[in-house]
This record gives sequence, C-alpha cells and structure tokens, in this order.
Amino acid sequence: MSGLFISIEGTDGSGKTTQIRLLEEYFKNKGFYVVCTREPGGNMISEKIRELIIDKENTEMTAVTEALLYAAARAQHVTSDILPVLEDGGIVISDRFLDSSLVYQGFARGLGIKTVKDMNKYAVNGLEPDMTFFLRLKPEDGIKRKKNQKELDRMESENEKFHQMVYGGYMQLARRNKQRIKVIDALKSVEDIHKEIIENIEKLFSEKGI
Repeated sequence: MSGLFISIEGTDGSGKTTQIRLLEEYFKNKGFYVVCTREPGGNMISEKIRELIIDKENTEMTAVTEALLYAAARAQHVTSDILPVLEDGGIVISDRFLDSSLVYQGFARGLGIKTVKDMNKYAVNGLEPDMTFFLRLKPEDGIKRKKNQKELDRMESENEKFHQMVYGGYMQLARRNKQRIKVIDALKSVEDIHKEIIENIEKLFSEKGI
C-alpha cells in the first residue's frame, strides 16, 4: 500500500479532536487526499456497535463482550474505511486504533495484551499505523476537561482506578513501541502540540521518501 496511516491516541479529554483537525488541514494544504475517522465507528455498522459500547445502560456488559465488540467494529472499519484509502495512496487519520483496545481491555479490564491481540488478529489483518501520537494527559485532568464539555458516556464514567490503569497501559505501550508511538505532553499549547506532531510527520515523510 502506498498510503499513510496515522493514529491519535490519548486518555479522555487529551485534545485528540483538535489535533486531528489541524493535522488534516496540514495534509490537505500539501495536496494529499485525507480521510479522518474514529474508533469505534467510521461507518454505519461500526457506529451502531459504538452505541452499544458507550451506552450507560449497558452496565452488565462483560470485559470479553466489550473487547469483542471493539474488535467487530474494527474489522468493519479496516475493511470499509481504512484499507481502500491506503490502497489508493491516501492518508488516514484515525482517532484511536488497536492500541486503545490493548490498554482499555488488555490492561484496565485485565484481559491481557495477548488475549486482546488474538481477538483482533483477523480484525486488523496485519495493519498497523505508520505512526501513532499519544497525547499524554493524567486521568484526573482529562476527566475534569470532559465533565466541562458534556455528559460522560459508559467508558468515560468509569472510576478513577480504571482511568489510571488506562494511562499506565498507554505509557507501557509507548515504552515498548518507541519507534512508532510518539508521546506528546497534552498540557502544552495547541500550537506547540501541533508543531511537535508535524516535526515527527516530516521525519516520517523523509524516511519513506514522500
């Protein structure tokens, strides 16, 4: 595939949406075909699965059910939304990808990294982002931001311990995947975060000869 796949990860309230919009503008100004998407979601089927996952009434959902729903949404997402763009030489920016499942279900829910990877084996079909940006924000700061924005969904409403485990999971993944996952302090200004992202993107361009 000749396209470029970028994922943006972060705890709730870390500013992913703003940085995705700015990155999309950057790519478009350079003449690239860009598609922005999200997980779970991106298409009609995956968005319906998303509704099940985040519905606050689904309090009895088990960790395994949750993980499998994420994998199912991802399978449709990859096939319908991501691969066609990459095969056409375009750029995909995704708000979350497999790393989210690894930390939310693998670490925080206690299913284990290997178990969640196995669940997603056919969903991703070997696909991995060319580069991932983890916007690092402590859970207490993130939830505070989210509460000021809107009512929290089922995942956002989890207790502080859960969100601390998510944060710790992201930090562990970042240490294990330093080449792909770039950690950026989400407390920096919007402009400084964007600048740091672009610096890494330009290095990636150079490596790939784009």
